[in-house]
Amino acid sequence: MIEVAPLVPEDRERWEVLARGYKDFYKTVETDESYERTWRRLLAGDGAHGMAAHLDGQLVGIAHYLVHTTVWTGDSCYLQDLFVDEAARGHGAARALIEGVAAVARDRGCPRLYWQTHQDNATARALYDKVASFGGMIVYVSSPP
Repeated sequence: MIEVAPLVPEDRERWEVLARGYKDFYKTVETDESYERTWRRLLAGDGAHGMAAHLDGQLVGIAHYLVHTTVWTGDSCYLQDLFVDEAARGHGAARALIEGVAAVARDRGCPRLYWQTHQDNATARALYDKVASFGGMIVYVSSPP
């Protein structure tokens, strides 16, 4: 049975293992300081929030999200990071995390929950196609000069 709840201090060590797995998947390198700073922000609820999925008491998945103002619809909820330990996949943790973040979005009055993934992430997209609709948008990324 998957249990989803906000991250708590006791999740710190396992959270970092999963967060590093997420970053490795997307070939992104972060410093140790970045992981520490992010952990503090997630626990403080300083604009960024974290959710944990536990299977048989073991932390197996994480989701990071934020709520932000949009021009036309008020607040929206952005599911920024979602990762489940490879050994625990297929038990519903990713779906439970999405549903957990969706519940937060509903409670906060957000009419929109959205996320993105790489176009080649077929495993994740198979789930996403079941729980949401692809809006056809292409994302461009730029670093400010």
